[in-house]
Amino acid sequence: MGSRRTAFKPAAATAKEWNLKSPHRPLARFMCLGLALMLGATVFIASTAEAQQPERRRNLLDMLFGQRQPVYVPPQDVQRPREGKVRKKNSGSVTTIQTRAPSTRAAAAPPPPPKLDTAKKVLVVGDFVASALGDGLKAAFEDSPGVVVESRANGSSGLVRDDFYDWPGALPAIVAEIKPSVLVIQVGANDRQQLVTAEGRLDFRTDPWFTAYGERVARLATVAAETRVPVIWVGLPAFRPQNMTADALRLNTIYRSNIEKVSGEFVDVWEGFVDQEGRFIVTGSDINGQPVRLRGNDGIGFTGPGKRKLAFYVEKSARRYLGDMTSPDLVRLDGSNLPELLSLPPSESKAIITTPPIDLFDPELDGADELLGGTLPPSSSFPTPRDQLVQNGRLPDPPVGRVDYVKRVPATAATTTAPATATP
Repeated sequence: MGSRRTAFKPAAATAKEWNLKSPHRPLARFMCLGLALMLGATVFIASTAEAQQPERRRNLLDMLFGQRQPVYVPPQDVQRPREGKVRKKNSGSVTTIQTRAPSTRAAAAPPPPPKLDTAKKVLVVGDFVASALGDGLKAAFEDSPGVVVESRANGSSGLVRDDFYDWPGALPAIVAEIKPSVLVIQVGANDRQQLVTAEGRLDFRTDPWFTAYGERVARLATVAAETRVPVIWVGLPAFRPQNMTADALRLNTIYRSNIEKVSGEFVDVWEGFVDQEGRFIVTGSDINGQPVRLRGNDGIGFTGPGKRKLAFYVEKSARRYLGDMTSPDLVRLDGSNLPELLSLPPSESKAIITTPPIDLFDPELDGADELLGGTLPPSSSFPTPRDQLVQNGRLPDPPVGRVDYVKRVPATAATTTAPATATP
C-alpha cells in the first residue's frame, strides 16, 4: 500500500482562504457592525447621563476610553411663576392674558366685642345634647355684648340615674350661683334604660316605667319653675338608631305636657334633623339653607353646623325673654353718656311762632271754622254738576279743549244761515 502525503499549509494561508471562501463571512460582518453600534449607544447614554447627573462614579467605559470625571455644576435657582387667577381680555380680534399675583391672605375676622358687666345670662343644663346646644348658643350670641351663655351640662347625666347626678337637687344651687335671665333644659338622651324606684326595678318601654319617669320630669319642671326664671325645655332630636328615634318621640310628649303645666315653654327641634318623610338625616340644610353635615359618624353627636342649627330653634325664644340686650349695637344711656342737646340762640327762638294744630275734618274743635284764614264760598253760588243734573236736567258744558268738548250749532241758527236756493 502506498502512503498518501498531505501538503502542509501555513496558518496564515489557511485563515486567508477561510475568509475568502467561508460562507459565514456576512454573519461575521453583521456581528462586528452590531458590536460597534452597541458601543456607540453605550457611549451616548453615558454622556447623556453625565449631563443629567453632575456627580457619579467612573464605570468600565470611562476606564477603557479614558473619560474624566465631570465637574460638578450647582443647579440654578429658577424662580417659579406665581400661581394666580388668569383673566382674559378681548380687545377686538386680539386676546391678551394677564396673570394676577395671588392676593394676600384675607384679614382675620375681628374678635367679638367684649361682654358688658351688666350682661344677661343664659343657663343651659342637661346631658350631651345640652352641651352641643350650649356651644350653638354661644355662637349665636357671640356678637351680642349684652348676653352671656353659661353651659353647666353633664354629658352622662339624665333623670333615670339620679344616683349618678341629681338634677332636681343640683339645679337650685346652680341657678343661685349663675343668676340667669333664661333657663334652658335639655335632658333625656341617656334615659333609655332600666329605672330603679322604691318599689323595684322597672324595665324600659313599660307603662310603669313611663309613669315613674313622668313623675321625675314633673319634679324637675317644678323645681325650675320655682326659681322664678323663664324656663325653656328643648325636646330631643332624631337619631340614627331607629329604636332610639321612636323612643325620643315618646319622651318628647312627656316633656311637653309637664313643662306646659308649670307655664314653661317647650321648643321642638325635630323638624330640623329629619327629611320630608320624617327619616333621620346626616346631611341637611344649615341656618342659611346651605347643605352641610349636621351629625357625627355615629348618628348621635353633632357637628359645628349641627350645633348652630340646634341653637337656632332656641334662639328666638331666648331673645324674646332677653329683650333689647341681644342687640349687638346696644348702648345703654345714663347720666354719663347722654348726647349733647343743642338749643337755638335766643334771637332765633323768639322769632318762632307756634300755632296749635287744626283738625282738617272738624275745624270747630279747636275754636275756628276756617283753614288758612280763608272764607269758604257759599255752596249756592257754585252748584255742583250733580245739582245741575238734578235741577236743570243737563250737565254743564265741558271745558274747551277737552276730548268730550263738541261745539254744536243750534238748529235755528243753521236754518237762518243756510244759503238761499234759486227757484226755477
